[in-house]
Amino acid sequence: MNMAGGIRAWDSPVAVGSQEQGLARFDGMESPEDTLLIAYSLEAGLRDFYLSMIGKVQTAPVRDLFQKLSDIEIKHQDRIFDEYLLVSGKTVDRESFDRQTAVSAVEGGLTTDEYMAMFNPDLKSPGDVVSLAMSIEAQALDLYTRASQRGGDERSKAVLQKIAQEERTHLEQLGRLFNDL
Repeated sequence: MNMAGGIRAWDSPVAVGSQEQGLARFDGMESPEDTLLIAYSLEAGLRDFYLSMIGKVQTAPVRDLFQKLSDIEIKHQDRIFDEYLLVSGKTVDRESFDRQTAVSAVEGGLTTDEYMAMFNPDLKSPGDVVSLAMSIEAQALDLYTRASQRGGDERSKAVLQKIAQEERTHLEQLGRLFNDL
């Protein structure tokens, strides 16, 4: 990621927590299909979080930003769903697939309340909102990377590594958005 001032200019939150944080969802023995279901539910959790924030903020630019972030999560879910169809060889419609997921946390393995308490963003500031989103994506990148390093199915590891790479791309996109602000 490239940002003005380089890494020394970074003063926002970074991935935090223990080495085991969030890994309870990934025991290393899940199938590639289960891995994708977990990842999809984490993306859905983040989307739900962004949508819930729209009603909590007063300024239109920040509401619009939360909407944009929630729309991006739909694209992430689309890619995971497509990967699920490819890996599993199943023909399942999106609605049935959605019913298989259980949203209990957002990307990175924390609940929305935990993220809000940890980062305490100024919800009037688009910069703070993007910084929060970047922190969550950094947590997700860290979680998927750590989960891929656990034992288990090689295809599951590959799936997790691919999702981690996508999280890296999401961070880059958010970095550009932050610079545009």
